[in-house]
Amino acid sequence: MTPPLSSGRIERRFARLAEEGRAGLVTFVTAGDPDATTAAGILAGLPAAGADVIELGMPFTDPMADGPSIQAAGLRALKAGQTLAGTLDLVRGFRRADDATPIVLMGYYNPIFSYGVDRFLADAKAAGVDGLIVVDLPPEEDAELCLPALAAGVRFVRLATPTTDDRRLPKVLTNTAGFVYYVSIAGITGAGSAKDADVAAAVARLKRHTDLPVAVGFGIKTPDQAAAVARVADAAVVGSAIVDRVAAGLDADGRAGPGLVEDVLGFVRDLADGVRGARKGT
Repeated sequence: MTPPLSSGRIERRFARLAEEGRAGLVTFVTAGDPDATTAAGILAGLPAAGADVIELGMPFTDPMADGPSIQAAGLRALKAGQTLAGTLDLVRGFRRADDATPIVLMGYYNPIFSYGVDRFLADAKAAGVDGLIVVDLPPEEDAELCLPALAAGVRFVRLATPTTDDRRLPKVLTNTAGFVYYVSIAGITGAGSAKDADVAAAVARLKRHTDLPVAVGFGIKTPDQAAAVARVADAAVVGSAIVDRVAAGLDADGRAGPGLVEDVLGFVRDLADGVRGARKGT
């Protein structure tokens, strides 16, 4: 029997955001980038910096939907020895201090398939993972991972894009849980930004089809851009711009330089300020 999916960390967080009358900030970082210790420090500091939901990237050698920034982050992590088991350990360590902030693992099916779906879901749930975004599994492949994840109490967050028309959308939304991630541009992560009016229209269209919160990502690089999304969506997702801050803090040998964690978290605070002030006219 499928456990109820109406009262987990993701649902509680979006309910609280609705009560506060504001959108949330969803931050993406890559597990193990640039090394396990630095990644753990960044992850631990994200909630206090203003992250409402955390997307944690599972490094993979062939990240077809990701742009150069996140590709490079994944390669740095893999070079430093990051594994899927290590990513779950990272979540487990985070949960020792924070049992409230939702964590969604984002990545590709191959590492999960290699790990073993049933084993992965059991370990992910035990570690404190709340949801999955697996970009290379369409709805037609729900039996592979989506349905087992839902049965295990792990939300399966689906992507909708500018090319997802009204005929396709109901299929995309079937079995989606937690929230809907709207990819605001057609392309890879870190590419150009969508027009505000286009984002508003897309969010309105999605909300005619679902009661789930709608988070908007791809191309959001500044606090002002995050604020613009936060005025019309339930959350703004920022990934490549945060990963770029990690890269900027590396020394000549590719190791974490002094102040890297603090700089990344300072940038997240600026993004959070933009999101939190978006509906106040500030």
